[in-house]
Amino acid sequence: MVQPTTPAAGRPRQPSFSQLRAFAAVAEHLHFREAAAEIGMSQPALSGAVSALEDALGVQLLERTTRKVLLSPAGERVAARARTVMEAVGDLMEEADAARAPFTGVLRLGVIPTVAPYLLPTVLKLVHGRYPDLDLQVHEEQTASLLDGLAHGRLDLLLLAVPLGVAGVTELPLFDEDFVLVAPKEHWLGGRGDIPREALRELDLLLLDEGHCLRDQALDICREAGREEGAAVTTSAAGLSTLVQLVAGGMGVTLLPRTALRVETGRNEELTTGYFDDPAPSRRIALAMRTGAARQREFEEFAEALRTALRPLPVRIVD
Repeated sequence: MVQPTTPAAGRPRQPSFSQLRAFAAVAEHLHFREAAAEIGMSQPALSGAVSALEDALGVQLLERTTRKVLLSPAGERVAARARTVMEAVGDLMEEADAARAPFTGVLRLGVIPTVAPYLLPTVLKLVHGRYPDLDLQVHEEQTASLLDGLAHGRLDLLLLAVPLGVAGVTELPLFDEDFVLVAPKEHWLGGRGDIPREALRELDLLLLDEGHCLRDQALDICREAGREEGAAVTTSAAGLSTLVQLVAGGMGVTLLPRTALRVETGRNEELTTGYFDDPAPSRRIALAMRTGAARQREFEEFAEALRTALRPLPVRIVD
């Protein structure tokens, strides 16, 4: 049988924080009574802690006389290290205090491209006005990349379309928004407020590239409207701005979420819009976090504040 190893004889024992604190105070004041008063410890307890530290380290740290206290050569070296340890522990406590305080430190927020340009102004205004101590870092990526970043701790919170159906991810719904048909000027559906979903069956539809959740949502809407699987869909845009320009050029029509409408079509006279009959096709936007996240309460409060901030937008808030 192999016997467990034991520490070598004479090896110093691990000093306690209390012992280091007592010695650091004595090393600073070179006076037991003053050191004891500074750290709120009785003088006998202080003296005992310093003696215990000397025993633990196996060196004499102080030279005691009836009139004064001096540091030994070893004591001077240990005192410098003890001060470093005390400073590090102080930094640790400050960091822990900051971590306990909500809406401080870094928050790494991931946002999908079909949300970022339209909601970030509201998000940033909320953070700067209400949470000035929060260091918000924004990452714009597609859904799959965002979920990977959340799972591996690269991101803390996501702002994206749901449902995700991903284990270990909790969704905090914010709002629902309708899709709007965007078409070239003079299109026969332009200006209408009662477009039936069935109209999507035969239209020349322009969509985003593969990987964008908005593309998948639009295809789902088309399937629900009865559009045949495999029906021609022109896919040639990496972003909504390009997609809208293709529509303006007469290449087809597309679907835009209501929050993107003003930004993407407001200054283009070659476009027209139309609204679907109720119930209009829509999407839900939510915050998403790791289930059981340490900052869960903070994220829930942030979601509630964001719902309030988003009410002026053309959306239906999910309470």
